[in-house]
Amino acid sequence: MALSIETFSNRTGGTSLFKALSHPEAAAAASLLVDRLRGGGAVAIYDPLGQLATFLAFYGCEGVDVADVFAQDVEAVGHTVLDRPVRPVTELQATRFDTLFVAAFDSARLVDQIRHLLPSQAVYVSLDDMRIPEGLLTNRRAYLAPLNFATNFAFFRDADGHHTRLVTANYWSGYGATNPRLWATLFDEAGERLATWNDPLPPVHGTVVIDSAEVRRRFDLPAFTGQLFVHIVGAAGHDVVKYALDTYGDDASVLSCTHDANAWPADLYAGLPAPRDDEIVVLWVQNSHPCAIPPGDVAINLMGDDEIVPLDHAVPGFGTYRLDVAELLPAARWPQQVEVTAGKHFVRPRYEVWRENGRQRIAHVNVERTDLKPDPRLPEIGNLVGKGYILPAPILPPDSYRTICLPTPMARSLKALPIAALVFDADGSEVARHRFGVLHRRDSVAADITDLLD
Repeated sequence: MALSIETFSNRTGGTSLFKALSHPEAAAAASLLVDRLRGGGAVAIYDPLGQLATFLAFYGCEGVDVADVFAQDVEAVGHTVLDRPVRPVTELQATRFDTLFVAAFDSARLVDQIRHLLPSQAVYVSLDDMRIPEGLLTNRRAYLAPLNFATNFAFFRDADGHHTRLVTANYWSGYGATNPRLWATLFDEAGERLATWNDPLPPVHGTVVIDSAEVRRRFDLPAFTGQLFVHIVGAAGHDVVKYALDTYGDDASVLSCTHDANAWPADLYAGLPAPRDDEIVVLWVQNSHPCAIPPGDVAINLMGDDEIVPLDHAVPGFGTYRLDVAELLPAARWPQQVEVTAGKHFVRPRYEVWRENGRQRIAHVNVERTDLKPDPRLPEIGNLVGKGYILPAPILPPDSYRTICLPTPMARSLKALPIAALVFDADGSEVARHRFGVLHRRDSVAADITDLLD
């Protein structure tokens, strides 16, 4: 089942509430908050801004004696939450309770608005009890300001001769940020913290490099495979943390082709290749939240196949799981491709391909959009739209590389698509063309561009 959280809107961009609730520094305080509610007698819950559902998705209210649930939004009244009908907040004074839980940050103003409805000795708690430290905030006046949660995750490993390097730049100072810094914490496979550090960023547009081998030496760590959580404090301009991620090995057998992960978890991912006969394809499932991923919430299927195979393993909060595609889909073979049901549990994940000859390469799958619909006007417009949808890609030097093109459906609504690959030389002249025809969702047809050029 997908987490009931809002992470991204095509109209407004990423949201900050889920980041605030799932931040590593908020998780421990959230556990204490829930314990306090469990020991707080009868608890009335007030959800003035509609943020309760996201809190419950991460932490639940198991063991809490919930008296009633109240809301300010009249459209929420009557809906069922925690097996209780939501009541208007004006009825709060008619309810007997020992503790009021205000499911909102910056709650003082919201409590003042209803103070005349509360008993004189009322005890209240709120999401403010799980705020991250003030030193990690960029805008202290508005807790959920997006700049307070300029964060992202990255696959990070230093083990068995394999290393990881994250590279970014201080582009925030170019927008006016003064003295921004990078706060980072490293998790192992079990989701346990290995190290946390806080470093100043270089001057404007200066390069930032986090190398796994250097981190391992700095903190005297054992070998690890996990994920790095990065938080930019003092950001300006925008809250998006972009980076390039490279893997490298102690020998030349490692090929890296990967970059940043979107900071918002998605429902579906696509573009995971099935293995060849001499390959192992591994998907790194890395939990982006403090709550565990239950068995069955993550699943894979062949693209276009309705038979979805669940992962029958739990993944701990901030933990990492090595999913061998062949264990769930033993008959899958390249060029077939695999769709990932992620349930908003993790950001765009990495996958690795291991060949029997010892070569290894890493890349990432992509978000499969669930909010797009076909445009019915396109057939009427005809050739007036030119090439239609285009995706440029380089052709690597054929003496060293083979370039293979495999079209992948990247929207849930995409059932069929007429598609062609056009090859241009350095002067921009078309030198070859491959017509895939109309590919249906179940079709996985690869074109070897190197053969096409020959």
